[in-house]
Amino acid sequence: MTETDVRAALRAQRIEVPSWAYGNSGTRFKVFAQPGVPRNPEEKIADAAQVHAFTGIAPVVSLHIPWDRVDDFGKLASYAAERGVRIGTINANVFQDDDYRLGSVTNPDPRIRRKALGHLLECVDIMDATGSRDLKLWFADGTNYPGQDDIRARQDRLAEALAATYARLGPDQRMLLEYKFFEPAFYLTDVPDWGTAYAHCRRLGERAQVVIDTGHHAPGTNIEFIVAFLLREGKLGAFDFNSRFYADDDLMVGAADPFQLFRIMHEIVRADALRAGSGVNFMLDQCHNIEPKIPAQIRSVMNVQEATAKALLVDAEALAAAQAAGDVLGANGLLMDAYATDVRPLLASVRDELGLDPDPMAAYARSGYAQRIAAERVGGQQAGWGA
Repeated sequence: MTETDVRAALRAQRIEVPSWAYGNSGTRFKVFAQPGVPRNPEEKIADAAQVHAFTGIAPVVSLHIPWDRVDDFGKLASYAAERGVRIGTINANVFQDDDYRLGSVTNPDPRIRRKALGHLLECVDIMDATGSRDLKLWFADGTNYPGQDDIRARQDRLAEALAATYARLGPDQRMLLEYKFFEPAFYLTDVPDWGTAYAHCRRLGERAQVVIDTGHHAPGTNIEFIVAFLLREGKLGAFDFNSRFYADDDLMVGAADPFQLFRIMHEIVRADALRAGSGVNFMLDQCHNIEPKIPAQIRSVMNVQEATAKALLVDAEALAAAQAAGDVLGANGLLMDAYATDVRPLLASVRDELGLDPDPMAAYARSGYAQRIAAERVGGQQAGWGA
């Protein structure tokens, strides 16, 4: 790939940011409040627009329902457009109601299952109103003890709810199914891994795709293999980029293992899935509790950019030749050379081509936006995890 091609790919890259990342968030132990936190969905969108303003590649904002519920979603979409961004993926929430103690769509109680399905269908209505393409589903459903419920029956209930939701989608809309191997359920999770998500999506049809949350895997999992497999099957719909060290996730992208992020992006570049028409949506999903919200999102976007730039610099022809020749060290060395490249000057130059400051973090710090919202957003109820 020529330098011109690399620069063009970096200019065209797009990353979607989550509305909930701008509210007070954190762990189940404590959520620490910060000054200037948004009090409504409009202020979340305004903050997300700042990330796009300083990075140039984050023009889409995910919503989470009911956290971002408003009376008029068409009006909210117009508000976003006025600020240079648009509303993207709609995320359902069937994990924070007391009724969902024993599950949502897999609950043994038919009344609760109907309630959960009603919410999923409501989210499709919101997609219609906002022009969103994707509905993202993550289920906290599972059990804590052996014998608590029938494992196969829970899969049947899940399949029934997914089929009803899929049938409601418009012709240009997609369902994205996320998985997590544990938490909050400890004995079994109803969608614990990519294989389970893949099996359900394959049965549903072409517009049902798998989401890979990079923080939702057991230690040592080869995530790039999952990426390569799902790309080969045409079933990778999106990423939720974040990091984890131990159990919980949602730390900044690349914080735990930037080399892993590079390896993932190498598979993306290898499959020509970086381009907008590939159908793979690159989203952030981070919301921890000690870092400033907007700079943390900017940093994550930059970390994805750096991993992408390094992946684009891999000499694909030389790598293929080394692999065909069985040159183990040569092939590995080609990857490591690309990973060891300092791409920060390249990215600074690309930002300059886009009319942006070469250093987004420093530019945001100089902008005074953080000080302004801290002074203006006094009173009202701050948005937060679960608010």
